[in-house]
This record gives sequence, C-alpha cells and structure tokens, in this order.
Amino acid sequence: MKIGIIGLGRMGAGIARRLMRAGHEVVAFDRDEQAVAALASDGAVAASGLDDMRAKLGTPGIYWVMLPAGDPTEQTVTAIGAFCGTGDIVIDGGNSFYKDDIRRAKALAEKGARYVDVGTSGGVWGLERGFCMMVGGDKAAVDHIDPILAALAPGIGTIPRTPGREAADNEDPRAEQGYIHAGPAGAGHFVKMVHNGIEYGLMQAYAEGFDILKGKASDKLPEDERFDLNLTDIAEVWRRGSVISSWLLDLTAIGLAKDQDLAQFTGSVADSGEGQWTIDAAMEEKVPANVLTAALFARYRSRVDHTFGDKLLSAMRFGFGGHVEMPQ
Repeated sequence: MKIGIIGLGRMGAGIARRLMRAGHEVVAFDRDEQAVAALASDGAVAASGLDDMRAKLGTPGIYWVMLPAGDPTEQTVTAIGAFCGTGDIVIDGGNSFYKDDIRRAKALAEKGARYVDVGTSGGVWGLERGFCMMVGGDKAAVDHIDPILAALAPGIGTIPRTPGREAADNEDPRAEQGYIHAGPAGAGHFVKMVHNGIEYGLMQAYAEGFDILKGKASDKLPEDERFDLNLTDIAEVWRRGSVISSWLLDLTAIGLAKDQDLAQFTGSVADSGEGQWTIDAAMEEKVPANVLTAALFARYRSRVDHTFGDKLLSAMRFGFGGHVEMPQ
C-alpha cells in the first residue's frame, strides 16, 4: 500500500522503515529536511509539504500523523482535513487525548473522510521488535489499513500462545500478532492511555524497590545491618526466571550495567500527559487508582526533590523511548 507519514522522529522514522521493509510505499514529510533526506535514501518518496504529499499519494490517500500530542498533531490533522475528501484516511499514531479523536472523527466524517487513532507502543525499539498497536475507528477503515498494521506489528514471535484463547485467536489473530481494533474513534488512544498509566505504576515500583536496595548501605543504619548490594547483579538475576521479570526490568539492567550510579541522569522525571489523563478517567468513572495516582505524583515530586529511584525512572524512559529528562 501507499501511505504518507508526517513526522520522522524517533518512532515515525522507525514506522516508515518497517513499512518499507514489508514492501509498502512511503511518502515522507518532516520539517527537518535532513530527516526526509535520510528516509529518502532508504527508499521513501520525499514530500516537501502536505500539498506535495497529497499529489504524490493520489486519492484516496492514507495519512499517518506521528507527531507530539497537542498543537503539532492538532494543526496537522486540521491542515489535512482542509483538503481531504471521500475515502481518505487520516491516522493519528501519537498519544493524543481520546476525546480529541472523537471530535476529529466527527469533523472528518462530514467530508467523507475517515479518522483512525492508533495508540502505538514500541519506542525506539519498534523498527526491529515491531509496534504494539491499539486501534480505534470505523471498522471498514481499520480493515482497509490492516496490511499496514500487520506489517508494523511484532507478530507472535517466541511468546507462547495463551491457553484458552486458541479458538478466538484462530478466528481473529490480531491480538496475538500484537494489535487490536479496540472500538470506535478514540478507543485506541483510550486503551493506550491506560497502558501508559499502568506503565507509570510499574516503573515506579521498580524505582522504589531499587531505591530501598541502594539505601541499605546508608550510614543511618546500624553497621551490622548495612549491605553494600550490587544493583547491577540484582537486576540481572531478577531477569532470569523471577516473577517480576519484564522488558522494563531488562532496560533497568541495561542502564545499571552502564553505570550503577546512573550519573548521567538527574532524576527529574518528565511525563507526556497520559498518566494524568488516566487518573482523570478514573475519577470520571469513580474507579480507585491508588498506585497509578501515586506514581504520577511521584513524577511531579521528582522535579523538586530527586532520589536514586527517580534516576532509574529516567533511565528506563530513555531506554524504551529515547526520552530526555526535563530541563532543570
């Protein structure tokens, strides 16, 4: 299939290259001309702007927007909406607020165009590992772009099939391939939003645990109760068969192996909004979310009072997404 990709940052470029490897034709645009040139050297068709992309895609066109949530995405979707028409599909693969998706879908539907929101997880590793995707939108539109989604998904890989799901997965293999059609417009980003809220909690649990391990060497404790623990070895052994093994723990082990003190990080932990939106949704639904709320507040606290655990959070964020810390 032919698809236009707007935004060639950490994930956008990986999405484009993974699609090209699968034989899809990519028309690429970014304000950074060097990013466009780099992708063009790998086989993409360079576009100088949205109008140029429209001409090179033809109609109906498929536009995948991979930009930061908020104004960059909003302005780009609005610009595409000004010229798109019947049959065109506009995809937002970033981390937009799900209520914005609902509004955009209604606006585009008035012109006969279709809107699909794709909550995309995979970070800078997605090019090789594949991207886990949670998709919202009209069924016909989602089915139309299924070859694109299937190419981006990680596939079943070496993960064992889940007992009891065989019949469902044989009928619709998307979930075990690493992507789902979650529901109508907004549903994809809503599921991804909660995914990121859970991520906050998981990361905070690791951070606090390693903070406690590191603190065991403190001179505030009686001398015979102090342990100078090797955090690098602990992270490594927990990766090997423990019940708390995970990709986040893998990234923790990688970060500690490079520097057990994590000196390159200050511990000022950023957030991109999804954690707060998850808590907002919990409040709307009157669902208690004690762990997720505490994890979000811990990030706010980290910007004025840093701990070793905060450094570990920053190391994990850098490991999976290339995220840099908040400026001091």
